[in-house]
Amino acid sequence: MKLFIAGHNGMVGAALVRRCRRETGVNLLLRTRRELDLENQAATAAFLAAAKPDAVIIAAAKVGGIQANSTYPADFIYSNLMMAANCIHGAYAAGVKRVLFLGSSCIYPKLAPQPMAEDCLLTGPLEPTNEAYAIAKIAGLKLCEFYRRQHGVCYHSAMPTNLYGPGDNYHLQNSHVLPALIRKFHEAKTAGRAEVTAWGTGSPRREFLHVDDLADACAFLLRLPNPPDLINVGTGTDVTIRELTEIVAATVGFTGRIAWDATKPDGTPRKLMDVSKLTALGWRARTALREGVAATYASFLAEQAAGTLRG
Repeated sequence: MKLFIAGHNGMVGAALVRRCRRETGVNLLLRTRRELDLENQAATAAFLAAAKPDAVIIAAAKVGGIQANSTYPADFIYSNLMMAANCIHGAYAAGVKRVLFLGSSCIYPKLAPQPMAEDCLLTGPLEPTNEAYAIAKIAGLKLCEFYRRQHGVCYHSAMPTNLYGPGDNYHLQNSHVLPALIRKFHEAKTAGRAEVTAWGTGSPRREFLHVDDLADACAFLLRLPNPPDLINVGTGTDVTIRELTEIVAATVGFTGRIAWDATKPDGTPRKLMDVSKLTALGWRARTALREGVAATYASFLAEQAAGTLRG
């Protein structure tokens, strides 16, 4: 099988490459951003028409945390809309029969019932701080759904919860909460600081999935002959941001004080996935949070030493 992984150099894409290289009979088609601009419709269509992959996984995305999403909403909606539309339509035009589009748990309403089931999509307002990104992801999954309905192709989507793992972005302002905390506590420990300030109140609850577990779930979904149009991928368990912060501090070895800046936004009060549909199909996550954070911190140190740390 010829498999094109769009966005293979990102954290998710790299995990997919690691996972798919364990499969026999899979020929990976990979292009860097410099080699193929997925926001360019003509270039994307030409590549797919020439390469003729059997399947495509769309992991390419412009991603960031609360501050990045709030500051650059036009960039987030444009880039993600273009990549989704170009890859999905280009795949259809090239005769690709199978597409797996990766979205995000932020597609669900801000105050969705918890845990969030797939059918709560479009039932209420989105979280304002990442509305632009969420709308682009909703458009992508709907493109897959409607191409499947109209054209009979097996285009489907998976919505992962908050991801972390090797190759993450550790920028203190533009990254997600877990990698930002790893870097913040590491630098505080290294500098001998007595206090670290964390954003918000620490009360929101979040679910975290190791990126290698997501890659395994994608491999599982691609083997299903008739997958659901949309399926959640997560652990089904969550922790408060305060609990997460304490786990990261202990993992890094920071022994100072943690202060909370309640003037900073908390975001959605709770985001927990209902993963019963995926569990019923026979897949569940394997990596416990403390184990995953420890492995991710080891990756952070290795990437820092190698000069490959993002952010």
